[in-house]
Amino acid sequence: MLGRSALRTGHSHSNAVVPEASYCKSSRSCSRRSPVAARAIGSSFGTLFRVTTFGESHGKGVGCVVDGVPPRLQISTEDIQADLDRRRPGQSRITTPRSETDTCQIYSGVYDGATVGSPIMIMVPNKDQKSKDYTEMAVAYRPSHADATYDMKYGIRAVAGGGRSSARETIGRVAAGAIAKKLLQRVCGVEVLAYVSEVREVTADVDVASFTLEQVEASQVRCPDETASQRMYEVIDTIRKTGDSCGGIVTCVVRKCPTGLGTPVFDKLEAELAKAIMSLPATKGFELGSGFSGSSMLGSEHNDEFYMQDGEIHTRTNRSGGIQGGLSNGEPIVVRVAFKPTSTIAKRQNTVSREGSDTELLARGRHDPCVVPRAVPMVEAMVALVLADQLLQHYAQCELFPRGDAVSPDVRAALQFSHTGGMNGKGSNGRHQSHQESLAAPT
Repeated sequence: MLGRSALRTGHSHSNAVVPEASYCKSSRSCSRRSPVAARAIGSSFGTLFRVTTFGESHGKGVGCVVDGVPPRLQISTEDIQADLDRRRPGQSRITTPRSETDTCQIYSGVYDGATVGSPIMIMVPNKDQKSKDYTEMAVAYRPSHADATYDMKYGIRAVAGGGRSSARETIGRVAAGAIAKKLLQRVCGVEVLAYVSEVREVTADVDVASFTLEQVEASQVRCPDETASQRMYEVIDTIRKTGDSCGGIVTCVVRKCPTGLGTPVFDKLEAELAKAIMSLPATKGFELGSGFSGSSMLGSEHNDEFYMQDGEIHTRTNRSGGIQGGLSNGEPIVVRVAFKPTSTIAKRQNTVSREGSDTELLARGRHDPCVVPRAVPMVEAMVALVLADQLLQHYAQCELFPRGDAVSPDVRAALQFSHTGGMNGKGSNGRHQSHQESLAAPT
């Protein structure tokens, strides 16, 4: 129940607009800044492999437009649906009970099971909205949620379901990420896999080199460590029963990543990954390789020493997390992502109304007690989108001209990709295979 000061406003959640006077009194508005200082909308990501997401949580639907996908890549709705099913709500009692099938439809860019080089539009309709649950949240801000800052910036917001700030926006990312994964796997055999590695005091013991998608999906919390998985489930379920929420950590591993992805200085691969991952809802931390623990080590302890094996350069350890100097080095890329507890909880909290009065809020609606089980495919998607974009940029910059004899054979071989998923520069028939041929190779 809201305080009287909030209830007196009488705003409808569907078209509530805060009067300028009351809005300016209750917030540090940026609305008076010069319009030229504002940046673009912010719903697009990528350079050559570019994704734009659209839609609100309680609108007619959500989706994405993916531009820059090379032609003749085999793709189907089943490829995309598989990842959407992993992030959809209602999977267990430790996820939101919102009942959505999240069935995707491809509206453009694919013909006869293959991409045609034009923008790919994917749409998922919303079918189980309960906007009335957000009536009270239309006039009072949820603590630590985007409600207040959206009002501060825009002066209006889609209240029901949180609008664009809802994690339902990530449907478009996951759909686009499925295409990126297919491209990466087809061209160079890249595998992007994530899992829940920590929930509160429970930490999983997982071999990042060998865990499988099947092991992850066999767990309701998406943790391949069976013992830790059971304990995580119990922790989340106990917290759910109290009306509270908790956070956790997702670890993502990229295997068979080719060398040379990324660029120096401002567009380092780790910088692109950090931006992509930190754009996900509820993210609060990003680590690559040794992460923050590396700051307490000596150089002699932290350095990844090189050695040769079968004519290729490898490192004995992987504290760099597969990236050195902003470029992938061929070792597994390992990142960790911290997610905060879900903001919307079924506990009474102190807050303020849109008019600037102190009040209380008991949030309603259907929300995850812990976001990390459903965040796993979201993290995979953002990592895959970065790598697909960087792969296309690498080809555009570095593969236009033949490499001369001055380039060492191991480096030259590492920068060639075959449809077999290796990095040896030749197809099964012994001749150099073109990028176009590798995309069209049969599955």
